[in-house]
Amino acid sequence: MKILIADDHRLVIEAVKAKLSELEPGIEFVLAMSVDELLAGATDDLDLALIDLNMPGADGQAHIDEIRQRHPAVPVIVLSGYEDPAIMRSALERGVLGFIPKAYSPDVMLSAVRLVLAGGVYVPPMMLTALPPGIVAGMAPQAGAESLVRGGGAGSNGGGGGTQTLEHLRSVLTERQVEVLQLLSQGKPNKLIGRSLGISEGTVKIHLAAIFRALNVRNRTEAVVAAQALTEAQQA
Repeated sequence: MKILIADDHRLVIEAVKAKLSELEPGIEFVLAMSVDELLAGATDDLDLALIDLNMPGADGQAHIDEIRQRHPAVPVIVLSGYEDPAIMRSALERGVLGFIPKAYSPDVMLSAVRLVLAGGVYVPPMMLTALPPGIVAGMAPQAGAESLVRGGGAGSNGGGGGTQTLEHLRSVLTERQVEVLQLLSQGKPNKLIGRSLGISEGTVKIHLAAIFRALNVRNRTEAVVAAQALTEAQQA
């Protein structure tokens, strides 16, 4: 396994490196302390890239965009001191598969990395708890993806006044699709969803397509965020 760690603090790099060494023996680490080193060290054969937002040479999240453009098959996780939900949402919308605040424990980081390596998406809980009323993070209003709570999802009555919850979605989803949605809200990858429900990975993908339409989202990242938000709203 080959993992890139990009951060401008050597202590952070060494701490992350030490914790990720628990994944398996013999991991090859590529280290970068600036955007120039990041771009020079990134290659298509990386299994994972953990990248800080605030590094020498960084211009907002442009370096994230550059890595995603140059190496689209490499899973990227943002590891950052920022805890602003808007910044987290922006990173996830760029196609990163996780956002880990540095305030989180090393064990949480390791669990998040394992989830991403298994094909899942890690969304920090603080992003969900900070959602403003009626807004599901990860959906772009300018693209017409209105909040599900405001009735913008597929299967709503279009009146804008209905409340859409997991229970309401049962009217537009099958029981199996609701089960897939609940596992999706836990960040489980397709393979584990299929294993949990005793169905093939291909069948999971078919169910996910229907769920995406029902949630009025564009991709798996938005679906994870929307599903987790709906789950938390139901449990509240």
